[in-house]
Amino acid sequence: MLEYISGKVEELTPASVVIACNGIGYWVNISLNTYSALSLGKEVKIYIYEAIREDAFVLYGFSEKRERELFLLLISVSGVGPNTARMILSSLSPAELEQAIVSENVHLLKAVKGIGAKTAQRVIIDLKDKIKTTAMTGEQLPGIIADERQSEEALAALLMLGFTQAASHKAIQKIVKENPTAKVEEIIKAALKIL
Repeated sequence: MLEYISGKVEELTPASVVIACNGIGYWVNISLNTYSALSLGKEVKIYIYEAIREDAFVLYGFSEKRERELFLLLISVSGVGPNTARMILSSLSPAELEQAIVSENVHLLKAVKGIGAKTAQRVIIDLKDKIKTTAMTGEQLPGIIADERQSEEALAALLMLGFTQAASHKAIQKIVKENPTAKVEEIIKAALKIL
């Protein structure tokens, strides 16, 4: 069982990375969160999950142990496979995913491509008691918007305009971090300038 791979990033795409380690190039599936933490040509340490099937040996990699732990929790939910779990972790940061589960935010999970209402509810029901987060102590998580409804409305508007979930979400995060009291219209206008 592999715990991690440490080596140089030889190839990098938003969905995968090739890490050179002792003369071997490991091809690893990654999330957008991990992609944003990597740079071509840099030395990295990627935490690994091995999916071994009859017809394939697939590696999934994560820049942080926390993200891998969430991935393992997600694939333990009936109906959520490794690719769906990776899609969830590409759309939401670990902190946002934990917050969505703890606050039972079905709409945020449903906004992820390939996740329907039943799967979103199953994820919340199965994982709510397993998620340990600072949200339970009442602290505000970094990157989580205080008024969840405003961010959801802004995200929905950007998705209707044809922007991607991940790009829209990151733009909204940046805007609200700079101006926590921004109204929906202000968030959308500022996001349109970024996207």
